[in-house]
Amino acid sequence: MPTPDHSNGAPCWIDLMTSDTGKAKAFYGELFGWTFETGDQEKYGGYIMAAKNGKPVAGMMQKDLTMAGMPDLWSTYLRSDNAATTVQAAADHGGQVYLAPMDVPDQGRMAMVADTTGASIGVWEPGAMKGYGLAAEPGTPAWHELHTKDYGAAVKFYEDVFGWNTDVMSDTPDFRYTTLGAGDAAKAGIMDASGYLPAEVPSNWQVYFAVADTDAAIGTAVAMGARVVDGPDDTPFGRVATLADPTGAMFKIVAETAPAGGGAAADGL
Repeated sequence: MPTPDHSNGAPCWIDLMTSDTGKAKAFYGELFGWTFETGDQEKYGGYIMAAKNGKPVAGMMQKDLTMAGMPDLWSTYLRSDNAATTVQAAADHGGQVYLAPMDVPDQGRMAMVADTTGASIGVWEPGAMKGYGLAAEPGTPAWHELHTKDYGAAVKFYEDVFGWNTDVMSDTPDFRYTTLGAGDAAKAGIMDASGYLPAEVPSNWQVYFAVADTDAAIGTAVAMGARVVDGPDDTPFGRVATLADPTGAMFKIVAETAPAGGGAAADGL
């Protein structure tokens, strides 16, 4: 598959904040066939790059003491031509700034904000590191999806702050879903989750990984200490399941039969 085209405003990177990098490497290495390289501690804080077939697909970082009490979680980063401008726009449109733009030596600039509905989203201004080098094939990111308690406000935020050209995929009372781009060219989705997210669970971004066989992947994951949170379910976009890794970080898997841009909406269909 060709290198993904990371257009401005689209997902371009994912990483895992974990309480146990050793356990995470063993788990995802076995499940997805990843290899790992740990960056210089002084320069990159020991950030771990995960690769599939020699191409970068994700990152991992050990949580520090300041993150005590925070759950382990996967984060999605959206591409920006200018992280400072994007972060200011997020603040101007009702978001919060969690991490101001900071340089990652030789690689680019990163930031972390919360959208107007409270969901955390990363910002990546590329330098030498453009983003993940493979997508939508087994062991790589397949789709990115915001589950939000304020659907209208979320759609407007990503249009205003990240310049999304949105397309309404469905607008029924039971299933409201908007995508970045349309059809097979869609790159991310926003789902109205107001009807099912518990009060204590904030709006959040979720990452899908492609797998060749959902049930086989579940078997492998559970044998290594993962937990099945939901599914597996057959959808028009593939066979989908939600898992929690051995330290509790949640992610989704979808059979590689899902069309490009189509791991989306599985929960709502």
